[in-house]
Amino acid sequence: MGFVTIGSGNKLKPGGKMSAEVEGKEICVANIEGKYYAIGNRCTHAACLLSDGVLEGKNVVCPCHGSVFNVETGVVVKGPAKKAEPVFQVKVEGDQVLVGI
Repeated sequence: MGFVTIGSGNKLKPGGKMSAEVEGKEICVANIEGKYYAIGNRCTHAACLLSDGVLEGKNVVCPCHGSVFNVETGVVVKGPAKKAEPVFQVKVEGDQVLVGI
């Protein structure tokens, strides 16, 4: 697995999220109390962008139909989605955030 830099951690404050595209994969990255998590960015229900949704604790709410995904595990917390999001490893080097692909 290789890690790819997606941007500066200085731009992603705690409680924030951002989208990134890495090697054709759309990823939603969230900063939860200084720790970074990354899951797929397209809702498994209707392909809406999770990065456009609301972050509630460790969960992101899809803006289209309200599916809720845990950003640590990718698991569906609340439907209508049934399939979990893929999870990506994240690490920080200096002020740069990297995602494992």
